[in-house]
Parts: sequence; C-alpha cells; structure tokens
Amino acid sequence: MNGASRIALTEARERLDALTDSTSADAAKLADELASVTALLQREVSLRRVLTDPAQDGEAKADLAGRLLAGQVSGTVADLVSGMVRARWSQPRDLVDSIEELAATADLTAAQRAGALDDVEDELFRFGRIVQSSTGLRAALTDRSATVTAKGELLRTLLGGRANPVTERLVVRLVTAPRGRSLEAGLETLSRLAAERRDRLVAVVTSAVPLTDGQKQRLGAALASLYGHPMHLNLDVDPEVIGGVSVRVGDEVIDGTVAERLSEAARQLGR
Repeated sequence: MNGASRIALTEARERLDALTDSTSADAAKLADELASVTALLQREVSLRRVLTDPAQDGEAKADLAGRLLAGQVSGTVADLVSGMVRARWSQPRDLVDSIEELAATADLTAAQRAGALDDVEDELFRFGRIVQSSTGLRAALTDRSATVTAKGELLRTLLGGRANPVTERLVVRLVTAPRGRSLEAGLETLSRLAAERRDRLVAVVTSAVPLTDGQKQRLGAALASLYGHPMHLNLDVDPEVIGGVSVRVGDEVIDGTVAERLSEAARQLGR
C-alpha cells in the first residue's frame, strides 16, 4: 500500500485507536461490524469504485456510505467508514484491505483488554504450523468448492474450546473470506498486527531442540537490542536444522544453524 492509501490508513488507525481507548467501547462488536462492511465492499465492486473515485466529492461519498450503512452497523462504525471514504485512496482494493485490517485490530484490542493477547499471538502461530504440516487440513481449508459453512464448522471443531475466542474469530474470517490471499500470508498478517498492538516485532525462531527459558530471554534481549524494538519470539522446533538457531524477522533471516553452515561449505567445495 503506497502514497495516498498509506496516509488514509494511518488516519483510520488513529481514529480506531481513539474509539477503542474508551473502556465503554465494545471492541469485539466493532470488529464484527467492520468485517461486515469488508464483506459488503468485497461483493459490490462498483460500490467500492464509487467510494474511492478521486473525481467524486469527498462529502458526497461519505454521505453515500452513511446512507448505505444506516441500520446495518452502529453509528460509530458508519462514521468511521464515512471518514475513510472522504480520504483519497490509490486504488479501490486498498479501502477494503484497510477496513479488514481495522476489523482484525479491533478484535486484537479486545484480546489485549482481556490480557489474552500473548495467547492469541501464540495460537495464531501454532495454527499456522499445524496447517503447514498437514496437507490434508490445508487442502480442506483452501478448497474453493467447499462452502463457507463447512469451513466454519471445521474450524470450530478444531479450535472451539481449545483456542481463545478472538483467535477463533480471526481464523474463521480469514479462511471463509480469504479475498485472494494464501492462508499463510493471511496468518502472517494477523501475527504482525498482533505484534503491533504492543509495538514489538515478531521473530520466528527455529531450533533443533526447545530453547530453555534462559536462552529465550537472552535471545529476545539480543534481538530487541539489534532491532531497537521489543521482540516477541515465535518458537519452532525442527530436528533437521541439526544445531544452532535460525531467526526470521520479517524478510530478514539470521541463520546460525549447523545445517546452513554445512550447506555453505558444500557450496564452497562445488565452486
């Protein structure tokens, strides 16, 4: 997301933060209503084009959005979305992506208020690893011929009573309304948003054996010092790395595993 859309999203995030800073605001309800607006604009291609048309007056677009949403969502969400369509967007999809992000952020705010944000982060990560290791499950969750109801029921069977309700809501929305994204990309975005709720980065750490509490603390402190941000560690165990650890922060990989060093030695010998 670039240019005008990035600015518009930043402003929308600030407005959502102002809303959810109020203890009387129901963050989970905000999330559900924003998700319903996302679904509406995803279905109605012509509508989202009109609402993001730079040739149209901002107030006229806001008025149209307000009239369409009246009675469908709360006045709070209608006002939030109306404010968003007053802004300039680089392309129509950016508006829908941004409203969807606000829905996820509102749900994560609900988890944070309940003191469960760490649990949600960890559950999202573990769910991603389960999907990655089970081709059958991934196929079932990404099957385009499967109904939304069937996918939702499968997820509730897998997660119901085992995961935080926020985790369940986020994953169900992602799987039943992927909007062209891969499941892995969607889960990574949710993990990033969860980390941003506490202004910290996420490091995916892969080691041959589980790290001790002391090792986790030292690694977290070292990474926080290196990147200048608090760091949340998502821990994965893979015997194939042989020894050492591999750390991925965003697109950057710090690989200190024996397997990687052996691979590098082999590459050098092959020259």
